[in-house]
Amino acid sequence: MKTNPLLKFASPSLMPLVAALVLAGCAAPELRAPELDVPSGYKEAAVTESARWKPAQPAEAQPRGEWWKAFNDSTLDKLIEDATTANANLATAAARVKQARALAGVAEADRIPTVGVEFSGQRGRGSPVSLGLSQDTAVVPVTAWQGRLTASYEVDLFGRVANNISAAQADAQASEATYRSVLLALQADVAQTYFRLRAADGELAVLNETVRLREENVRINQRRYDLGDLGELDLARSKTELSTTRSDAIAMERQRALLEHALAVLLGKPAAAFSAQNNPLPESAVLPGIPAGLPSALLERRPDIAAAQRAMIAANARIGVARSAMFPALRLTGAGGYQSEDIADLFMWSSRTWVVGALLSLPIIDGGRNKANIARSEAALEESVADYRQSVLAAFAEVEDNLVGLRTLAGQAQSIDDAVASARRSAELANKLYLAGRSGYLDVLDAQRNLATVERSAVQLRGARATTTVALIRSLGGGW
Repeated sequence: MKTNPLLKFASPSLMPLVAALVLAGCAAPELRAPELDVPSGYKEAAVTESARWKPAQPAEAQPRGEWWKAFNDSTLDKLIEDATTANANLATAAARVKQARALAGVAEADRIPTVGVEFSGQRGRGSPVSLGLSQDTAVVPVTAWQGRLTASYEVDLFGRVANNISAAQADAQASEATYRSVLLALQADVAQTYFRLRAADGELAVLNETVRLREENVRINQRRYDLGDLGELDLARSKTELSTTRSDAIAMERQRALLEHALAVLLGKPAAAFSAQNNPLPESAVLPGIPAGLPSALLERRPDIAAAQRAMIAANARIGVARSAMFPALRLTGAGGYQSEDIADLFMWSSRTWVVGALLSLPIIDGGRNKANIARSEAALEESVADYRQSVLAAFAEVEDNLVGLRTLAGQAQSIDDAVASARRSAELANKLYLAGRSGYLDVLDAQRNLATVERSAVQLRGARATTTVALIRSLGGGW
């Protein structure tokens, strides 16, 4: 008798090889980290001799520390504490973490058998034909009571369960990283809004002082006009400047109120129930110096990059889940219990019943559904890789933006300090010359207008340096 070549091929010595090839065909592909052009240092940062590139290590779960305390502001400390406790967006992110962890638990439940209890009762009458009897045979109704224990278990032959668990766990980790990203964004938003509010207080203080000077000028000019020592033109000019400055002050009050309302929302409070104390940024305010560190460290600390990385891992695992659908699925089932016509006899030993079974299913014709699912999963992985690359590029750009922002703002601050000193001296001299009758009132107006403009610019610059410092901390992942 001739030996079947298929049976010869499937000899016991070759079965391990066949099984390995089949398992390799349905397993998730090996995930390789995308090629990234990580610079050795930031272009806008001063690179020291000790700064060297180093391979990134996962560290997104490292504690960032209370970075906002570097500003030495107890009010800011309390605001961030309140926001962390009551912010609605943060609560939403925390709820999503719980959902993702629960879904991971659902996936992990497939590792163990499903066991349940069934109890049923029914009464019915079958037709004689269905029972193999003649059509005119009388069939009596039958009552059946049943109580049994059932069990079911899927044998993970081709990694569907394992890959599904890996994907769910990666999703949970991505959700946790997203939560940390939302937390960092909340803390930074509170700090930036707080400093913008203090800058608005500073501008309002400048405007209120300017209004006071304008009112004094109007009183002096009105007295001189009444004495015939001054023409009506200078009096009209002083009144115009007073009204214009008052209008600017009212506009600044509106801007401050909007910032206060925005801060209330971040704190999880109604806008009507929150009021921030007037607290202008002083000229002597000292901001912490933030070392940028190495670009490779950014990949370790940014929670949004960690979330994108975990999304890649989940997408890769789902390719394995899609591939496993092309191969047989084996499910073991069993049930044991009692069945009786009379409920009183249900749990008698003679009423016992049991059944054990195995179901092996393999798709043959599915219209290309499984192949399409594999293609979709592979495309989803490509999308997640592109998102990861974009997240890294955007992170590097944010750090560079904030570094150049701090560098240029520091240069502006030096120039604006000189300008403030010159403008104050110019206003002082112009006022003395005017009171001595050696210059016109227009010179006084120009000098005072320039002083107010420069002082407002100085306050705005102090606020911009504070908010940019916070932005740099945020772009570095919330710590250094």
